[in-house]
Amino acid sequence: MLMRISTALLVSVFAGMAPSHGQDQPGNNNPPAPIATDRPTFTNSSIVVPSGSLQAENGFLETSNLGLSIFDGPETLVRFGVAAKTELRLTVPDYYHNLTTGGGPGSGFGDLAVGVKQQLGPMPGGFDVSGTIFVSFPIGAATVSSGGYDPGCQVAWSHPLFTKWTAAGMLSLYAPTQGQSRNLTGESTILLDRQLTRPWDVFIEYVGDFPQRGGSRQLLHFGTSLKFATHHQIDFHFGVGLTPAAADHFIGVGYSFRFQAFHHK
Repeated sequence: MLMRISTALLVSVFAGMAPSHGQDQPGNNNPPAPIATDRPTFTNSSIVVPSGSLQAENGFLETSNLGLSIFDGPETLVRFGVAAKTELRLTVPDYYHNLTTGGGPGSGFGDLAVGVKQQLGPMPGGFDVSGTIFVSFPIGAATVSSGGYDPGCQVAWSHPLFTKWTAAGMLSLYAPTQGQSRNLTGESTILLDRQLTRPWDVFIEYVGDFPQRGGSRQLLHFGTSLKFATHHQIDFHFGVGLTPAAADHFIGVGYSFRFQAFHHK
């Protein structure tokens, strides 16, 4: 039922994306907006990076599951604004290292992914909404790569609740290759963010993955991020699994930055 609802919603949202492409960036009289990242939450930001800007989001993560400990990094996502409400995305292959065995199975580079993100709206009721579509390419190590070309789509939203509090969430649909077939997976997230000071916030997030095959992967996620400069952010986060199929726990740190690659005339 979740995947049918998610599919219908995602199709309707992405059907409305086409007319929004190619919009021009507003004039540069306004001060630059502070950095807004997709990390460290599972829920994407509901806005895109400014046109002409390049943003790199990076981090390192340690995950423990079923007695194994895996370290991965640099978790690099490169986002490039090509219009006022459109960005291109490149997920750089991540390196995974099996800490339990000192290498071996489970170690190596993962796959590369490319995608596009479209900011929608303004939406009724003060909601910010964005849609992302992407596909990954099987260029990684045999024990890490899925071995297939895996598509996915995501719809993220956010809405201010009251002073310093924001609610957000995301509905996603993925089609990862597992073995010789795809395992269609729906994902839902819900997040509550609290701004402690103007540049510093904390969050709590629920994440649920519901695949066609295998048990659901549900977890609670906690973290914080600090914008120590307008275009620079550091973050810290950790999560705990709620179901047997989820990771036991994970912990990570990150650093993201943005700069203006070119200016519109």
